[in-house]
Amino acid sequence: MKVLLIGSGGREHALAWKIAQSPKLTKLYAAPGNPGIAEEATLVALDTDNHVSVADFCLEEAIDFVVVGPEGPLVAGLADVLRAAGIAVFGPSAAAAQLEGSKGFTKDLCARYDIPTGAYGRFTDAEAAKAYVRDQGAPIVIKADGLAAGKGVTVAMELDEALDAIDDCFDGAFGAAGAEVVVEAFLDGEEASFFCLSDGKTALALASAQDHKRVGDGDTGPNTGGMGAYSPAPVMTSEMIERTMKEIIEPTMRGMSESGYPFSGVFFAGLMITAKGPELIEYNVRFGDPECQVLMMRMKSDLLPLLYAAATGTLAGMEAEWRDETALTVVMASKGYPGSYDKNTPIEALPAASTQTKVFHAGTAMKDGSLVATGGRVLNVTAIGENASAAKDLAYAAVNGVSWDNGFYRHDIGWRAVAREKA
Repeated sequence: MKVLLIGSGGREHALAWKIAQSPKLTKLYAAPGNPGIAEEATLVALDTDNHVSVADFCLEEAIDFVVVGPEGPLVAGLADVLRAAGIAVFGPSAAAAQLEGSKGFTKDLCARYDIPTGAYGRFTDAEAAKAYVRDQGAPIVIKADGLAAGKGVTVAMELDEALDAIDDCFDGAFGAAGAEVVVEAFLDGEEASFFCLSDGKTALALASAQDHKRVGDGDTGPNTGGMGAYSPAPVMTSEMIERTMKEIIEPTMRGMSESGYPFSGVFFAGLMITAKGPELIEYNVRFGDPECQVLMMRMKSDLLPLLYAAATGTLAGMEAEWRDETALTVVMASKGYPGSYDKNTPIEALPAASTQTKVFHAGTAMKDGSLVATGGRVLNVTAIGENASAAKDLAYAAVNGVSWDNGFYRHDIGWRAVAREKA
């Protein structure tokens, strides 16, 4: 099978690494890719925003299957153009990608199909949003409705913080994503990420993970795209997974189909495990980043046929096997992230990969023959061990093998799982 992978981040490097192991693969291309992905795939200089040119490349090269990594091209309709050209593609249509592209769309779907989530209001006017917040009180959550690269969410513990967040959205801090604001009830509990493949009719549970959104140790500082993750998440017990499938995933899949937006791809459910059980915080319509990195380290099954089955309506009867160990990834970011940071800083050395460790490239490039950091989140130093404590030790030992003066990282990734093991 000839495959084209769309994307250039750590998630896509993890997908490329796993897809490249498939005996069903004959050739893997990636656009635009990164230096890590280049070790697994042939990079092609495609403008992925030009959907017709992507389709033309696929037809010229007889590509059998396209895997779309990031949310942007999905929300923009790349999968629709490829399907119209007769090309199998992993990822939802633009209409179905509204699950991530519009927080308000998802909240309305939850209300219609009794999917457990926090109470909410949708606003296109700052004063109306502020009046709602004053009536509800803090803590409360303010979200830009559209795509904001993981940064359009404020969990406001004080009323003034919530009012400022509303101003930020409507003053253009998140561009067009903030033209509408969703205000949600604060959910108290432990967060978890849950992943599930869907072909529109069948849902196949994958695995759980737990992300670390805050930039600083002890979950302090502003939210980021994610500073580290581990899988599985101990809070996602077999009972909680069963409830999540029954109460959240299956009604969503049914609701999307009944609404005329059948969902094909991966459901990434951001959950809050509350005293009442699992409640949906939000959906993403692609693998998480950095959660994908730990999922791929743990997956025993061949990924490629699973993705192809989701894309072609043949998921019924498929199974996914997982290693029992824990995988953990530490994100190394450019100093200053999630604010402004220097680009093209040199990365002098990386540790060699082993059976238990792997460095996934997230924001790197080659410049004059040398590896440089080009993004905010740059490297995902990933390890797998018998439990969270062992995986953490292995990952941080590998971090010490990275020579990059402009990098920083959290020192406490996996703290919840480690604390459980020591309790």
